[in-house]
Amino acid sequence: MSRLSVNIAGVTFKNPVITASGCCGFGREYDKLYPMEKLGGVSLKGITPLERQGNPPCRVAETPAGMLNSVGLQNPGVDAFLRDELPGIANRDIVRIANVAGASVDDYRLMAEKLDESAVSIIEVNISCPNVKEGGVAFGISCQSAVAVVAAMRGATKKPLMVKLTPNVTDITEIARAVEDAGADAVSLINTLLGMRIDLKTRRPVLHQNVGGLSGPAVFPVAVRMVWQVANAVKIPVVGMGGIEKWQDAVEMMLAGARAVQIGAALFADPYTPLKVIDGMNRWLDENHIADVNEIVGAVKPW
Repeated sequence: MSRLSVNIAGVTFKNPVITASGCCGFGREYDKLYPMEKLGGVSLKGITPLERQGNPPCRVAETPAGMLNSVGLQNPGVDAFLRDELPGIANRDIVRIANVAGASVDDYRLMAEKLDESAVSIIEVNISCPNVKEGGVAFGISCQSAVAVVAAMRGATKKPLMVKLTPNVTDITEIARAVEDAGADAVSLINTLLGMRIDLKTRRPVLHQNVGGLSGPAVFPVAVRMVWQVANAVKIPVVGMGGIEKWQDAVEMMLAGARAVQIGAALFADPYTPLKVIDGMNRWLDENHIADVNEIVGAVKPW
C-alpha cells in the first residue's frame, strides 16, 4: 500500500481526506456510521464567540449538481464548544480542525486566545464572514481586512492558522499571498460561491436570505482552477475543496496542488464518501506504482 500521510503546517494527517466544516457537526455524530479515526482530519462545525441561532428557514435548497445554503453559522459559541463538544474528541486519533468566524477583528482575536491552549490541532479561519464595522463586506474580499484578521490571530495563538479563502473575489491569489505574508501557515479553498434560486410560484427567492453559498459538483472545475492558481502563488500548503464526491476528484485536486482535500456537500448524499475516496485513491496510487501520495501534489503538467 502507498504511503498516504501528509503534513500541513507541522501537523501530520494519516491520510489527506478531511471532512469539511459544517457538514459533519462536531465529528462524533459520524461515530454511528464508522470510527472517525479512519479519516485524516475533521474540520469541525464553525464556531463564533457567542451562541448563534442561525438564519430563519428556508436556509438550504437543492440546485442542479449542488446545493445552496445560508444556515448562518448556527452554533453553541466557543465556550460551549470547549466545555461540551471538544472533550469528546480531544483524545481521538484524528486531526481536529476548529473552524472559527467573527463579525470583527476583535472577535477573531478572542477566538484565537480561547483556542490557544485547547486540544484542537489547527485553527481554520473563515474570512467569508461580513465585517460589521466596515458595512458588512466580507473580510476575505480585500487584502487589508484579510490581513487584519490573520495578523490579530497570529499574535494571539501558537496554533497553526489555516485561512479559508472565498472564491467571490477578482484575484484569489492576491488574497492568498497577503494572508501568507501576515502569518498564515496554510490556506484552504474554495469556500462556497454566491448563488440564488427563485420560486416561480411566489416569485420570491427560495432562501430566506435571498442568496446563499453554492457547493457540490457544480463548483468543482472552479475549485480546481483556483487551487492550481493559489498553489503556484504561495509557498504554504494548500488544502483543496469544492465539489469533491469521488476519489478521482480528490486525485485531480491534489494534482492541481492541494496537499489534502476536504469533502463537504457529498456527505449529505453519501456519508461514506470519505472512506470511498481514501480506498480509491490508495488503489490508484498502487496501480500507478506511486509509493507516496505526496508525489502527486502539484504534479499537473500544464500545456
